[in-house]
Amino acid sequence: MIDRFALRLAAVPLNAAARVLKRAGISANEVTWAGLVVGLGVIPLLAQERYGFAAALIVLNRLLDGIDGALARQTKVTERGGFLDITFDFIFYSAVPFGFALADPAANALAAAALIYAFIGTGASFLALAAIAARRGALNPAYPAKSLYYSGGITEATETIAVFLVCCLVPGWFPVLAWSFAALCWLTTAIRIGIGWKTLKG
Repeated sequence: MIDRFALRLAAVPLNAAARVLKRAGISANEVTWAGLVVGLGVIPLLAQERYGFAAALIVLNRLLDGIDGALARQTKVTERGGFLDITFDFIFYSAVPFGFALADPAANALAAAALIYAFIGTGASFLALAAIAARRGALNPAYPAKSLYYSGGITEATETIAVFLVCCLVPGWFPVLAWSFAALCWLTTAIRIGIGWKTLKG
């Protein structure tokens, strides 16, 4: 819902960081892979209830996710890079609730499963529309820098990360937050289905 505004605010520092990495000879794909490694690191940290360190890795993962796109635009945007970026995003998003489930299975597992299930809805609706729109050469003008058709919704990346960080700050709230966010994810899925139905008409 607020990704487009967050991206504008973050553009200057992300571009500056990308220029440093460009001069160092680091590629966008290398940053993307580093982001995946960092992101998967949240699983053992959450499982051990080291929530502060997990929150730090969540933030670092998102910074790397922003930097790789900025670096790609300063060097060369490729379909391979776009593929890795979106694939690793969804892997990371599911890693966080999985980590909370491992931390306290009795309290968190069902809520974590519900949230991951909801991510299937948002991810499937997002990727299906992007795949078909790509065949038509369509781009969403609200997200011109994205490498594929980016359909928005209530639960975009910014909202997702905000919820993850609150969960790390107040771990006892995870079940309520996970169930609530899962409901919003299903609303986003419904919105995206509507967008797809209208966008692909005819």
